[in-house]
Amino acid sequence: MTDRADTPDDPGRDGLRTEQHGFVPADGPAPGGHASNGIGGPHGIGGPHGAGGSNGAAGSNGAAGSERVTRPLAGDVDLASAPVVGPGTGRGGDAAGRGPAAQPPLEGDQQPAAGGLPAKNTAKSGRRVIRAGRDLPAAIAVGIVLGAVILVPLFTFYPIWVGVVSAAVAIGTYEVVRALHVAGMTVPLVPLAAGAVAMPVAAYGAGTNGLVLALAGTILAAVAVRGVRDPTTANSAARLRDFAACAFTAAYVGFPAGFATLLTSAPDGHWRTIAFLGTVVASDIGGYTAGVLSGGRHKLAPSVSPGKSWEGFAGSIVGCVIVGAVLMTWPLDGEIWQGALLGVATACSATVGDLGESLLKRDIGIKDMGSLLPGHGGIMDRLDSLLCTAPVAWLLITAFLG
Repeated sequence: MTDRADTPDDPGRDGLRTEQHGFVPADGPAPGGHASNGIGGPHGIGGPHGAGGSNGAAGSNGAAGSERVTRPLAGDVDLASAPVVGPGTGRGGDAAGRGPAAQPPLEGDQQPAAGGLPAKNTAKSGRRVIRAGRDLPAAIAVGIVLGAVILVPLFTFYPIWVGVVSAAVAIGTYEVVRALHVAGMTVPLVPLAAGAVAMPVAAYGAGTNGLVLALAGTILAAVAVRGVRDPTTANSAARLRDFAACAFTAAYVGFPAGFATLLTSAPDGHWRTIAFLGTVVASDIGGYTAGVLSGGRHKLAPSVSPGKSWEGFAGSIVGCVIVGAVLMTWPLDGEIWQGALLGVATACSATVGDLGESLLKRDIGIKDMGSLLPGHGGIMDRLDSLLCTAPVAWLLITAFLG
C-alpha cells in the first residue's frame, strides 16, 4: 500500500481540444479536412468554429465577434456566465454575433487563466499522471542513511544496535507526547522517554521478564509524575484520561521496541533481525509501488488513510512473502513456508501499525508526527509499522527456529 500515492488523473484533461483529444490552435480554425476538424465539421470552415460557424468570421469569436480564443474543456468550473469581450467589431455572441457566447466549463482539475489566455493544463491528453505524494529523492536518501545506521552496529557490536533502538524510540516518544499535548492531554515526557530507553536495554539484558518489568515501572513512574504535577484536578475523567495516555505511550513505543532487541539474543540474532526489518521494508516498498502503478482505486480504509488501497496491500503481501521466504531459507536455514507465513503476518501487522498511527494523527488533527526525516515525516512515521511488527516477528521466528 501506499501512504501518499494519489489516484491517477482521468484521461483527456487536455486544456485545448476539438473532439476528444484534438487540438484547436488559439490563432484560428483548422484549415480543412473532414469530420471534426474538416470542412463542414464542427471545427471546419463551415462548422461552429469555421468561417461561418460560432467561432468563424461571423461567429462568437470571429471577426464580427470578440477576439479568437481557445475553447476549454467541460468539467469542474463553469464559465458559461462569463461573456468573452475582445477587440473585434462586436461583442462575443452567437453565430451572428448577437449575444454573449456561452463558454463550456473546464474539465478535471483545470483552472481558468486570467487575461483571456487558455486554461492551464495539469495533465496531457490521454495520459495517466501518477504523483508520488512525497519527496522521493529525499526519502530514498534518508532510507539509505537509516539503513547504514542500523546495519553497521547490527553486524559489528550489538550494544550499539541496542543504543540505536533506544535513541529512536526516545525520539518517537517525544513525538507522541507532543501530539497528545496538542490533543489537550497532560502527559509527562521525562519518565516516558526514560522508560522508552530502558525497555530495549532491559529486554536485551534480561529477556522478556526484564522487558515486562521495565514497562510496568515506566507506567507507574509516568502516572505518579502526572498525579504529583497536578494533584488538584477537579475533572476526574480528565485525570483518568491522562493516566490512560501514559500507559498507551509506554506500551505503544518502548515496549514493542524491546522485541527488536530480543531478536539479537540468539547466536544468529543479526540475521533474525534482518528478516524482521527486511520484510517490513518489503511491505512498504511493495505497497507503495503497487499502489502508485495501479492508481489505488479500491480504497482500503478511506476514512482513516485515503492513500491506502487494496492494490497496495496486495503488493505488500507479495513483497513480504518473497523477501521473507528468501531470508528464512538462505541465512537462517528455515523452510520456505515459514518465510511465506512470516511475510503474510508482517504485511498484515505493518498495515495495522500504519493505519493505527494514521487514525491517531487524524483524531488529533495533525499530518505528520514530526519533520525530522525529510521525505518521511517524523521518527514515528517510520517506526509505526516496525513497532507493530516486532512482537509478531519475534514470536514467529522464535517458534520456527527456537
